[in-house]
Amino acid sequence: MSERLDRRVFLKEATAVAAATALAGLTGRSSAQESKPLPYQISLAEWSLHRTLREGKLDNLDFAKTAKEDYGIEAIEFVNQFFKDKAKDQAYLAELKKRAGDLGVKMLLIMIDGEGELGDANLRKRAQAVENHYRWVEAAKYLGCHSIRVNAASSGTYEEQMYRAADGLRSLTEFADSFGINVIVENHGGLSSNGEWLSGTIRKVAHQRCGTLPDFGNFRVRDDEEYDRYRGVTELMPFARSVSAKSHEFNDKGEEVRTNYHRMMRIVVQAGYHGYVGIEYEGDKHSESEGIKLTKALLERVRKELA
Repeated sequence: MSERLDRRVFLKEATAVAAATALAGLTGRSSAQESKPLPYQISLAEWSLHRTLREGKLDNLDFAKTAKEDYGIEAIEFVNQFFKDKAKDQAYLAELKKRAGDLGVKMLLIMIDGEGELGDANLRKRAQAVENHYRWVEAAKYLGCHSIRVNAASSGTYEEQMYRAADGLRSLTEFADSFGINVIVENHGGLSSNGEWLSGTIRKVAHQRCGTLPDFGNFRVRDDEEYDRYRGVTELMPFARSVSAKSHEFNDKGEEVRTNYHRMMRIVVQAGYHGYVGIEYEGDKHSESEGIKLTKALLERVRKELA
């Protein structure tokens, strides 16, 4: 093909470019900018309202309504503590699903606590912990969630804990796989708050449905040992199926005082993650409502910068 551009083609293309430029000037955005997806979406973790729920001022059934109407958020993450005895209650789950569906709110995952240690040194107890999670896998499937969030608690040496946790996680993940549900592990105390250990454990599980939920703030391995949160999130992001934007306190500029969100969200996005980032406010310097709004505003501001 000749490298010389045909004059008629040139004039036609030049006219099209001029028209596109004029339209962009009117809208303030190019067509490429209009179609460019956001770096990430924002969801709300139920733990942000744990005091309100425990005080009886909010019912779990109304969490979706509160997320949308009070905070303008249309994706939520449940915590099993607030409907612990309802995992097998089909009428309750149906009502939960209906209320969220009527509002157009997505239910993303259920955070599971209090069901035993998946890395228990006692094989019988480990197997029981795995089985205890089955009903939550089934509930998550019914509600339309993509994952359950679990803990990788164990005991023993570094290597023993990795082996035991990986064993329990693998068993649970194989069960969850048949339901199309992911099993994702949060850094949540003990060795799970060591990014190198947890990422190594996930590699040992070696199952595509077993991943992580990196939390910005849960990197205290023990009372006298704090793992670097930026290093930890970097190590966990290759396996992330969700992200928890932990927040505690904000300064007068709207910045979180413990975590540099600008730095942290660059780590998240540069890892290739563009899914939901869940607001998880658990501080006491602001009310729960204020904390949620401050976290959302910060995430939106950072998202605009990254876009």
